[in-house]
Amino acid sequence: MTERKVAVVTGASSGIGAATARRLAADGFEVVVTARRTERIEALAKEIGGRAYTVDVTDRAQVDAFAAEVGPVDVLVNNAGGAIGAESVEAGDPADWLAMYEVNVLGVLHVTQALLPALRASGDGTVLVLSSTAALTAYEGGGGYVAAKHAAHTIAATLRLELNGEPIRVIEIAPGMVKSEGFAVTRFRGDESKAAAVYAGVAEPLTSEDIADTVSWAVTRPSHVNIDLLVVRPRAQAANHKVHRTS
Repeated sequence: MTERKVAVVTGASSGIGAATARRLAADGFEVVVTARRTERIEALAKEIGGRAYTVDVTDRAQVDAFAAEVGPVDVLVNNAGGAIGAESVEAGDPADWLAMYEVNVLGVLHVTQALLPALRASGDGTVLVLSSTAALTAYEGGGGYVAAKHAAHTIAATLRLELNGEPIRVIEIAPGMVKSEGFAVTRFRGDESKAAAVYAGVAEPLTSEDIADTVSWAVTRPSHVNIDLLVVRPRAQAANHKVHRTS
């Protein structure tokens, strides 16, 4: 019997992370889910036959302890992240910018650094960074998030260069408009009406399952195939600032 490959998914307590964990489990991976919300990830791990570890990716000590315990790893999906606020650069709160940098940038750095030895030892490792179209194009009211996701994009691009010749792929997936659980609500500090307005009139924004499907496709390509950067948007969104709305 062939041993199942092990995939670690960060930020797996909801949204894209949870959907990705379910999809990779369906693909045959043993999925290790991490997040801060213990009850949620334990329930998810039970559902998919995986393992759950409570980890705050901004806390290096927690990340290192997780890496020491988790064992072999074949695939790392750096999904933990998020946006806070939609103020202009002039009006932005530095504390919000710092919080976004810590989870979207340092979180990716911490987990990737900690798991690289295991990924290298697998002989066929994959690091996947879920960034955003914000990583590629700026937009008004998105300064802090754009800056953080651009940094995550740069981590992926630099790591790919540095690991060239080693048996580790580095993939970046940059989603556009995704109507995922909690993302917009968190961004607008719990304001449900502002969160709903983001998707108002958009017939079919992407779902968490759409992104999970994309992740699945990318990580299950033959070992010699590296998806450097994949941008995925709903048909209604031609660019960050160009969205067709029916009303």
